[in-house]
Amino acid sequence: MTRREARIATMQILYSADFNGISIEKAREDISSHVLTDDVKSFLDMVESNIEKIDNLISKSLENYSINRLNIVDRAIIRLATAEFLDGKTDKKIVINEALEITKQFSDQGDHKATGFNNRLLENIYKNL
Repeated sequence: MTRREARIATMQILYSADFNGISIEKAREDISSHVLTDDVKSFLDMVESNIEKIDNLISKSLENYSINRLNIVDRAIIRLATAEFLDGKTDKKIVINEALEITKQFSDQGDHKATGFNNRLLENIYKNL
């Protein structure tokens, strides 16, 4: 599994947790073990251990918008990218690029509004770190 595939799997698990109103840990338990590669586990651990800090950073970085209004897919993508920013092991440009590519694949409806919104939000989050 590539790092992008691991990010996508992580986003899907985060989406599932949010959509079903369950913990990330419970959503992780519901996933087949072959999906839970070391990268996916690492990404999930990053988000899970910092979820309050991540959500506070996202909320602080939104302009005239609340975190609860974010599309669940976008919220999962942004949470993962923010966790990667906090981790600091992956270059900011790579984190943003990966998040935007996943946005294009799973959230954008062809008008690039979701991609543009997420790009601005991720830049704001990075500045607020």
